Amino acid sequence: MTAGAANPSRFQRFLLPGFALKAVIIGGGYATGRELAEYFVPSGPWGGLAAMLLATGIWSLVAALTFALARQFGAYDYRAFFKGLLGPGWIAFEAAYIIFVILILAVFGAAAAAIGAATFGWPEWVGALLLAVLIVAVTARGTGVVEQMFKYVSILLYTVYALFLILALARFGGPIAQGFAAAPPPSGDWMAGGVTYASYNIVGAVVILPVLRHLTSQRDAVVAGLIAGPLSMLPAVLFFVAMMAFYPAIGAETLPSDFLLRQMNVPGFHILFQVMILAALLESGAGAVHAINERISGAVESRGRPALGAGARALIGAAILTGCMFVAGEIGLVDLIASGYRFLAWLFLAVFVVPLLTLGTWRLLRPASVPHMEALP
Repeated sequence: MTAGAANPSRFQRFLLPGFALKAVIIGGGYATGRELAEYFVPSGPWGGLAAMLLATGIWSLVAALTFALARQFGAYDYRAFFKGLLGPGWIAFEAAYIIFVILILAVFGAAAAAIGAATFGWPEWVGALLLAVLIVAVTARGTGVVEQMFKYVSILLYTVYALFLILALARFGGPIAQGFAAAPPPSGDWMAGGVTYASYNIVGAVVILPVLRHLTSQRDAVVAGLIAGPLSMLPAVLFFVAMMAFYPAIGAETLPSDFLLRQMNVPGFHILFQVMILAALLESGAGAVHAINERISGAVESRGRPALGAGARALIGAAILTGCMFVAGEIGLVDLIASGYRFLAWLFLAVFVVPLLTLGTWRLLRPASVPHMEALP
């Protein structure tokens, strides 16, 4: 396994993990607003924000523990990490992660198809195919290229979301303000929405383990983890505030982003925003596929063989994406998010979050009893 840079920058130590986590989380439902409509809009303006803050806190806590434990284990792919955390039970996470990848890549394919059709008038298969080709091209090049993608797409993404909120306030700031002023305090099941959303997304903390090689200390790991939560949620908060101009009707929109952009009626920005979403789908999909490549490469290297080359990485990515895009076409974006994600939330609570908060915390407090991954057979 390759090591990090000899003198990693502050960006690589503190911001890159958060950008990478955001990259995996943002995906097809967050970037289009469909996930926000599913898990936060039903709780109203203040309840939705409260649920987002709860999810942010969960992400920061779990990311900090995950990063610190990964560095203690010397584990920079999810297979090595769960061997250290769960021992022989690591295979349970492997099974859960395969289900996760199939579902989220299907969501990304459905989102790309919907965006291509709505914005550019493409046949639906064109958007899905373009996304798949780009994911294969990026992941075939390895960790360095994936990290650069996280950096530059993140800059684009934060900039576009900031412009999005500015335009939303300019076009319909009155309804947004009225919506928040008239809304009751958080009540009902807003906590369930926050916990559900946090639970299936926080698996991103182990998906991005390859970028943690730049950490130089446990302090780096904890700080990077705590920062990762707000970095990952900030664009969603900006998006959610804009959505409240059309609460509650916007909750029924398949692509809330496209709905809001049509209300803004700024054609150039409409296209820019949809291109940004496609870039977000690319970084999310690339993060998920890259984690599988690194897991396989790590297993190959542990047997004394060379790391995976670009050709092998491309073939693995193409095989995964072919199956997932078929699922996307058969089921559709809304049903994938509404049904599959809740199932994943319970699955990852059982095989990741609960073991991390219990066994993981205990092992962090008793580091002498935890062998480094390089010492394991």
